[in-house]
Amino acid sequence: MFARRISPGLVRLTVLLGLLAASVTLGSASELKVRVRLADGQIADELLEADSEKDSITVEFKQGDGTLITFVADFKQDVKIFRALILGELERGQSQYQALCFITRLSHNEIIPSESMARLRQKNPQAIRTAEEKRSTEVLGMNVAVNLTRTWQLSAHIHNMCSVAREAVYTREADVRHWLDRGVEGSMFEPQAAEVAGLQRCGTVKDLWQPCSCSYNLRLEWYPCLLKYCRNRDVSGKGSPYKCGIKSCSKGYQFTYYVPHKQLCLWEEET
Repeated sequence: MFARRISPGLVRLTVLLGLLAASVTLGSASELKVRVRLADGQIADELLEADSEKDSITVEFKQGDGTLITFVADFKQDVKIFRALILGELERGQSQYQALCFITRLSHNEIIPSESMARLRQKNPQAIRTAEEKRSTEVLGMNVAVNLTRTWQLSAHIHNMCSVAREAVYTREADVRHWLDRGVEGSMFEPQAAEVAGLQRCGTVKDLWQPCSCSYNLRLEWYPCLLKYCRNRDVSGKGSPYKCGIKSCSKGYQFTYYVPHKQLCLWEEET
């Protein structure tokens, strides 16, 4: 279930969320705004940005509960970054927002190249988009904490994206092994396998200050995942392929990670 974090202080967060969004999208890049139907039936304005110079793509939208989701694909480093800015429950002693960052490897053919994204245009900006293919939810055990001071070795986007998350930046052990083989310094990673093993799910824990295993779910409801190719035929009957459109996908992610106390995972009470 999506985290549901509604607070009377939503208006106070408008400027903060706008600044955080701008910190990701500033630069020489092309933007595309589309209207997307979310899983709960609500309509969201989604921003897709392609930066050909940095060879990256950003997807950003706000969920119906006010949570701001940002996804960055860094093709230069084969890294993808997810950030969630979740509105806090002030009446339960939380701060105005809670930030989470998850970093994993970017696989080939997950999303179209940045130069192709930069060329996308839409004929009807008011149309409500629904993905052609709904991909299965990927379950990711994020059992390694990431120290932000050295993340420039992984991707220049991480510090800009995740500095607001402070100590809530996570990755997977399998990805760490891959990055270490590439020569990335290991001191930025802090394994948490010992803490996570045997922990109760936060949804079953009664004490708000007890450590537990937290899960956070998000879904990218619409993004260009594949290029479509058509075929021209000349007078001799021979055909030559050319790009003639995109295929859109929707994909869910479930991140499981250690939290030192349940107070940082209150949305599991609602699952």
